[in-house]
Amino acid sequence: MSSTALKATSNRRYHDLYPELGTGPISIEPYVSHEYFEKERTLIFRKVWLNVGRVQDIPNAGDYFVKDLAICNTSILIVRGKDGAIRAFHNMCSHRGNKLVAKIKGTCKGLFVCNVHSWAYAPDGSLRHITDEANFFDVDKAALGLTPVSVDTWKGFIFINVDQEPAETLTEYLGEFGTTFGEYPFSELAATQFFWQTEIKANWKVIKDAFQEVWHIPYLHQRTVFYTPGERYGAAMRFQLYPRHGKLYGSRDRSSSTGGKSKRPLTPVESFAVRYGSGAIHLDRSTEATSQGVTRDGEPRATLGGCSIFPNCMMYTNDRTYLTHTFWPLAEDRTLWEVKYYYPKAHTLAERFAQEYHKVILRDINLEDGSTLERTQTMLGSGAKRHLILQDQELLIRFHHKVADTFLNPENSYR
Repeated sequence: MSSTALKATSNRRYHDLYPELGTGPISIEPYVSHEYFEKERTLIFRKVWLNVGRVQDIPNAGDYFVKDLAICNTSILIVRGKDGAIRAFHNMCSHRGNKLVAKIKGTCKGLFVCNVHSWAYAPDGSLRHITDEANFFDVDKAALGLTPVSVDTWKGFIFINVDQEPAETLTEYLGEFGTTFGEYPFSELAATQFFWQTEIKANWKVIKDAFQEVWHIPYLHQRTVFYTPGERYGAAMRFQLYPRHGKLYGSRDRSSSTGGKSKRPLTPVESFAVRYGSGAIHLDRSTEATSQGVTRDGEPRATLGGCSIFPNCMMYTNDRTYLTHTFWPLAEDRTLWEVKYYYPKAHTLAERFAQEYHKVILRDINLEDGSTLERTQTMLGSGAKRHLILQDQELLIRFHHKVADTFLNPENSYR
């Protein structure tokens, strides 16, 4: 698939550029079927590169964090070695299979020690101590280290792949997207991190779909994105409803960008927060100079860039901040939803206030999005309808299903 730009105009529809994606209804089976969920587990999540954190999470030798991946039936230990290298392992003792590290994060000052029989491992994964070793039979200590997991980084993001022999390197997997968005200053804006997570009783794609189109904004987000009632259906609102620009990259990932106008002036508090760096609280408030660096995909007017890395990671970039959504499937109707906000270091109280204000606004926006998810899953599970009806701006939802199909049914690949 080419990376032809998507332009929202009155005489050219998004789907016209990608006729291979089709325009028909989408089955609800992927949202409710346990069999489909198990196929996703085996053929997608256990085969692809998954974003699990940032290098700032483990800045020093011995620093580690644990990522439990229910969808991959494993727990992963990610650790920075004495040599500075980042390594990943299945978090499993080689003796009797105990979960080696129970803490979510920390610093290993010596060895990782299993709390059952005190087998001990170095941060490089090698087995250094076997308790009562003389009573074991023909033990090859060198062969009993932690089981490694493929790990790599892109722009400070840590990705892992639990497949024993990944079909692609991370660079190959990210493709053109990795090159294009590689210019965005992710590391410079990641001095401060705010994180929250919640378990939602909904399929992970129900949650992801909520962030793959923007035309719900004036309806669902009336309180937070501050449209006045008179604007909702006016010309200014139609301008906001449509993404300014977008691209589909290959068959793995995609990006889109959005921006718009609101007639209502900012309140004094909003003006203060925007002035001192709160980022894209309101989609139209950044300056033209500011917006040049948001998407890195040739669209100078965009004030907020949104992109998705298949299967479960979404990023939103602004000139002063960015955030990620990651959707970790737990079951066909349960998902762990993680949100991380990243900010540059605040040098003044005003900048710190702006960041805190931004977090509150984003929290409230996410709560509005979250308010619909479990109700949606309940009704999908009712069986009252068997298909979803998508319109032109929901192209990214359709694209996800097509990409998933290339993993689940390779013979149906549209590439």
